[in-house]
Amino acid sequence: MTEDGGRFARATLSATRVWLPVAIALAGAALIAAGSAKGSLAAAGVVLMGVALIVWMINWLFRLSLESNREREHEEAARRYFDEHGRWPGE
Repeated sequence: MTEDGGRFARATLSATRVWLPVAIALAGAALIAAGSAKGSLAAAGVVLMGVALIVWMINWLFRLSLESNREREHEEAARRYFDEHGRWPGE
């Protein structure tokens, strides 16, 4: 991947993980503040706050699954090493 492509990917990832939920939550907070006199706007704001939480949680769960896959790959490599050498790596 080129340097510009990597920079774009990091910016997109940051926007999705952090700034998208923040923007949704801010929109929800604005609707809650604007709709204090009208219940329907406040309710829409509460829904947007929930959506922001869901987007953040999906990103968090995705990062957890990637970490779990990396740990599994390390374990498989250690098992292959054990099969070849008869001992665990680092012992």
